[in-house]
Amino acid sequence: MSLDNITQNIRDKVGMDSGLNATVKFVIDEGVIFVDSVSSPNSVSNEDKEAECTITMATEDFQAMMAGELDPNMAFMTGKLKVDGNMAVALSLQKVI
Repeated sequence: MSLDNITQNIRDKVGMDSGLNATVKFVIDEGVIFVDSVSSPNSVSNEDKEAECTITMATEDFQAMMAGELDPNMAFMTGKLKVDGNMAVALSLQKVI
């Protein structure tokens, strides 16, 4: 799946108002996905901006997590998912994606 397709998938899940009220950056092999859920409406782009929380993963693992095939907690515990920044924001992502 291309970065554009992954970004659109995230955009669809975030919607106009995710309720997250934070900025999150996903860094995957193909590039960056930046989620701004502070702005109204929420926005999702491929801009590499500073974020409150940065999630780093291999693209394959990220896609498995998005498809519900990889548990985020297990991914974190096994080192497949790395979090930099606000851990509370990372934990609240489960309700959004």
